Amino acid sequence: MDVAQAAGVSVKTVSRVINREPHVREKLVAKVEAAIASLGFVPNSAARSLAGTRSFVIGAFFDNPSPFYLATLQAGAMQACRAAGYHLIIEQLDLKDEAALGRFEQTLRTVRLDGAILSPPVTDNPRVLALLETRGIPCVRLAPLTEPERSPALWADDEAGASAIARHLCELGHRHIGFVAGPPDHGASARRRAGFYTELERRGVSVSSLVVVEGDFSFDSGMAAGMELLGGHPQLTAVFAANDDMAAGVLAAAARLKISVPEDVSVAGFDDSPAATFTWPQITTARQPIADMSAAAARMLIEKGAPKTISVAPFPVMLIARGSTGPSRDIVRQRGKS
Repeated sequence: MDVAQAAGVSVKTVSRVINREPHVREKLVAKVEAAIASLGFVPNSAARSLAGTRSFVIGAFFDNPSPFYLATLQAGAMQACRAAGYHLIIEQLDLKDEAALGRFEQTLRTVRLDGAILSPPVTDNPRVLALLETRGIPCVRLAPLTEPERSPALWADDEAGASAIARHLCELGHRHIGFVAGPPDHGASARRRAGFYTELERRGVSVSSLVVVEGDFSFDSGMAAGMELLGGHPQLTAVFAANDDMAAGVLAAAARLKISVPEDVSVAGFDDSPAATFTWPQITTARQPIADMSAAAARMLIEKGAPKTISVAPFPVMLIARGSTGPSRDIVRQRGKS
């Protein structure tokens, strides 16, 4: 009532603005939001839920070994939810565990969700998508690999980021390159591989000459790949790992093998996670805006109810050059001879 009086509108109008109902004039929305801010009013989500069709709860579901990815995704979505008076729940789904999928189905029965944010590889799981659709729960999918038209989806421009890494390495004179790929069921893995390969070919580096090892986005898989690449292929002068955790693992392998970075081999990653700056040297990487993407996903669910189809430009990814990359040792030797 105090908000309605301060804004000079009806209680019903205040309720419609708080519940983000459509077709409320922008002028009225501005008046109500100004009154809410001046009074320090905090909507009661339980009362709002009882009064309408919304629960004011968004779920975010993940199966990703990177703690940085999860923490950043959670931070962005939580910020957007708090700003709108929503709650966010975070659930891990082990897609290899049939029981976990059963628990997910039980969660959907017991927790009333206004929407779900799905991150890779959950974003492509057919059972998860079918369960959400059966219960009429809208979702926004982050970086889907399959059926991108099935629901609203958001992407980082992984191809452009990986292309920038390839360009950076080529400009430093690298031609003998190793690649630690991400898991094949992860949409970003495919796009990063495609962007990296396309740029190398454009610059005259044959993809067939690459030495490729597959990882799973974890530090341990990056270290194992680094031992294989650096221990078994001494001709390599650079390694690109498809995320920073794996790149940090490659650095650890180089240290174990007493290979200097970047003097003997350059190492690059992707994401600009804390792992990229906690190592020495710090890792050259491509920064993707994970928090911005998850916040945008939450806002789509809150404000628009996640329309069936939506066209959104990819979020930009930026090259961050650091000390882990330098001129190819082959170039340095040639300069020394001239």
